[in-house]
Amino acid sequence: MVFGQKKTSEVNRLPDWAFGGFVRPEGVNPVIKPNTATKFYCPMQKGSVGWEESDTFNPAAVVKDGKIFVLYRAEDNSATGVGKRTSRIGLAESSDGITMKLRDKPVLYPAEDNAKDLEWRGGCEDPRVAVTEEGLYVMFYTGWNRSVPRLCVATSRDLITWEKHGLAFGKAYDGRFENLESKSASIVTKLVDGKQVIAKVNGKYLMYWGERMINAATSEDLINWEPQLNEKNELKGLIYPRYKYFDSALTECGPPAIITDKGILLLYNGKNRTDDRRDERFNAGTYSAGQVLFDLNNPYKVIGRLDVPFFRPMDDFEKSGQYVDGTVFIEGLAFYKKKWYLYYGCADSMVGVAVYDPSKKKPGDPIE
Repeated sequence: MVFGQKKTSEVNRLPDWAFGGFVRPEGVNPVIKPNTATKFYCPMQKGSVGWEESDTFNPAAVVKDGKIFVLYRAEDNSATGVGKRTSRIGLAESSDGITMKLRDKPVLYPAEDNAKDLEWRGGCEDPRVAVTEEGLYVMFYTGWNRSVPRLCVATSRDLITWEKHGLAFGKAYDGRFENLESKSASIVTKLVDGKQVIAKVNGKYLMYWGERMINAATSEDLINWEPQLNEKNELKGLIYPRYKYFDSALTECGPPAIITDKGILLLYNGKNRTDDRRDERFNAGTYSAGQVLFDLNNPYKVIGRLDVPFFRPMDDFEKSGQYVDGTVFIEGLAFYKKKWYLYYGCADSMVGVAVYDPSKKKPGDPIE
């Protein structure tokens, strides 16, 4: 079994099971930036706020009515520091995947509702979105109450009006994981007649999730999820950080996973350590993106993993921003006009896009 490419490669050649390379269109990034002009009456703060004036980042993406829709995390200016402001989810649409038309109000935000205990005062963070064949959009996001970050679920028919369903793991095992720190869900999808839709694996819906390590969970209804456990009745960790690799500190799920002819492909975010156990080819603390392939018949079995990132901070606005060490934090992947559009957060500050054309296989980002 060959895992990724050799660490000594001068060119970042990707194995045949991987997606890429993803090419940043010339002169278009970032495609979404903060906006100080848009105001919104916040039911939590009881007043008008500039809900996206500080940072816009970590986007989801999905296709609807022949357009790409991007749902992005936006932060107001209520505090200073990563995770200290209130986050809300905004919505943009595009006919070409690049030029964005943004709504002036968020579509998901902390309010006087059934999710108040989960979202006040940190808000709604880091969405991932996918759609069923019947047209139900499912969003996984982090509810941040400034105490415990937890994975939450919401559904919609139009991407504008969302029904919040609360904790993804709230009912599993009699509430055992109700207060578990959890985030970053990548539900498994497949292409059906050129449309990317939510799929079942072995008769159930399947997601990969987590950031310290990557776990799995299954569901019958897309709302209530059951984390998978190992023989010790503990979380069934599937992949972990690796010392001296780009993902030496964290392995955090990215956009929805995809069933391919090679297996189940998961794109994920890897954080580099800041000590002597980091990958010294990349800046300390930086987030880059990797890929891992799972066996379709045994979706918990890894059969391939990249040893170097296929996507890493390259441009100045990716290398530094609110997150000073730099990130290309991938969360949105949409199949549109026979190409894959990857949307990512740039240093926790803006949104970028890169495109993969399967008919034109290219190397990943160069390794220095």
